[in-house]
Amino acid sequence: MTTATTSPSATPGPPRRKGELTAERILDAAETLFAEKGFEGTKLRDVAARVGLRNPSLYNHFASKEALYSAVLERDIRPVLDLLAKMVESQGELSSDDVIAGTMKALADHPNVARLVQHETLSGGAHLTGMLREFIAPVFSQANRAATMREVWPADQVPLVVLSLYNVVVGYFTAATLYREIQGEDLLSSEALERQTRFLIEFVNRLFREAPNRSPSDS
Repeated sequence: MTTATTSPSATPGPPRRKGELTAERILDAAETLFAEKGFEGTKLRDVAARVGLRNPSLYNHFASKEALYSAVLERDIRPVLDLLAKMVESQGELSSDDVIAGTMKALADHPNVARLVQHETLSGGAHLTGMLREFIAPVFSQANRAATMREVWPADQVPLVVLSLYNVVVGYFTAATLYREIQGEDLLSSEALERQTRFLIEFVNRLFREAPNRSPSDS
């Protein structure tokens, strides 16, 4: 199996200062609470309490709830968006296998981010729209121009294919808790994540080499 690419946060570096470590703990707590309650339902005092800080101490790191939310999105979603951007810029030099493995690794490092994105999507995406427009829009454009996509899928279905892939990847993480209750299996275990990554790689490879049945008007 293609192994996941190393996320920026895993790259060795100099020891971090106490303030940086505290900020990271705040981001971790905020990620969990935003995923559970969404932006509107999360209070900064709840974040501070989970980290064991007083509210004024939290404001030393993040000036507002909006700033904290943006920092969580930037930290957790940026690695995935960077992978997609590299795929577009490479013009095919970065394989889909690498993108899939890297995306799964990034989401597995912060599994709550999928639920956070789901909350953001259901609430209209006000805080995420700018970031997605900057990085996802080129992916749609590249997909529309890609010869492989045009050979397999009608032009009007290409955006639907991209959206479907998005839902397959993100949906795996958003359904993890429900699946555990129903099936008794932890989808976030290393074995399950490796299996899902292998499945996604095979799924995408088949998706782009097996053309769907078309009517004469589609050709």
